[in-house]
Amino acid sequence: MKVVVQRSLQAKCYVNQKIVGESNKGLLLLVSFTEGDSWEQIQYLVQKIVHLRIFDDENGVMNKSILEIEGASILSISQFTLYANTKKGNRPSYYKALNGKEAKELYDLFNHELAKFVDVETGVFGSYMQLDFINDGPVTILLER
Repeated sequence: MKVVVQRSLQAKCYVNQKIVGESNKGLLLLVSFTEGDSWEQIQYLVQKIVHLRIFDDENGVMNKSILEIEGASILSISQFTLYANTKKGNRPSYYKALNGKEAKELYDLFNHELAKFVDVETGVFGSYMQLDFINDGPVTILLER
């Protein structure tokens, strides 16, 4: 399982030119699954994400988690391309990305677990999506388990 965590001031996901998910100050997550991913990886990464101290405290030091930021939320986007393999040629292969049915089940479970801690909105799994966001910092962190 891979998650790209981006601290954001604003994030919106569009499908067919309509906003389907959005977040104001908080996190934009790009989420991908591979064979063998399970409840254990989800639990580990949910805990890591909600406790990740990447928000500024009153001294401008990244010392606060999303749990300490009033009104913060998460926009979670499924992103199978995180498992792109580019070792051969110039066209990426996605054979390491989990198949759609299983990936959707894990993605839904991941978002359900995240929502126990903070408001979560999502894109539309398997759809062509466009993202519009302001990366704050910029702060971008890759988590993998």
